[in-house]
Amino acid sequence: MQTQAVIDYIVNWMKEYAERARVKGFVVGVSGGIDSAVVSVLAAKTGLDVLLLEMPIRQKADQVNRAQAHIADLQSRFTNVRGMSVDLTPTFEQFEQTVASSGSEEDVRRLALANSRSRLRMLTLYYYGQTNGLLVAGTGNKVEDFGVGFFTKYGDGGVDISPIADLLKSQVYTLAKELAVIQSIQEAVPTDGLWDSDRTDEQQMGASYPELEWAMSVADSHTPADFEGREREVLEIYLRLNRAMQHKIQPIPVCKIPPEWLA
Repeated sequence: MQTQAVIDYIVNWMKEYAERARVKGFVVGVSGGIDSAVVSVLAAKTGLDVLLLEMPIRQKADQVNRAQAHIADLQSRFTNVRGMSVDLTPTFEQFEQTVASSGSEEDVRRLALANSRSRLRMLTLYYYGQTNGLLVAGTGNKVEDFGVGFFTKYGDGGVDISPIADLLKSQVYTLAKELAVIQSIQEAVPTDGLWDSDRTDEQQMGASYPELEWAMSVADSHTPADFEGREREVLEIYLRLNRAMQHKIQPIPVCKIPPEWLA
């Protein structure tokens, strides 16, 4: 990969898009993970106004520390970067209490609440985006956004632009190194940070990002029957997740009424 050329291209694309949209810059939700770190550096390099939001909801200390260290690092490197911490824990816990008696199975309820955390962050990003004249910059990569759907519909999937959605996770790590993202983030185990317990991305999906990248590269030309052992298992995982995520990326179904009934 021509790393610097890719960086320059994304930065120019972001800047030109913002200028055409007549906005001041970008707001980015910073989690302490690699994707949001890379997007926030790319946004900073546009020279436009950048607001970095850390939005903890009962967050683990290491995630909070990485996010705050990253914000401090970017503020020391770029004069156009501002940082804020908005503690959403009280708001989320009030919501959690309000919907507690839903009658759902406990595992289903836990997943719904995990996704609610992401949707609450989306609301917060758009609030600060609108009040500051900023676009919400998405942080999803290609595997998550178009391969396995590892994002929340109308949560972290609710954005104005997606700067790194055409990059594989491994390529995001390559950019992170070139962009001098702090080492603690480069070395952190990927997690979505939506659970009270420690759940890594790999534990939730059943496969690592390198494995899923391989599966994504062969899915159009092979079936699980073409492989054995772990490769067959990984491709089966990928295809199952890919089928399940189609509702997240396909246009919203519209009920088309026969024209003669509307005359």
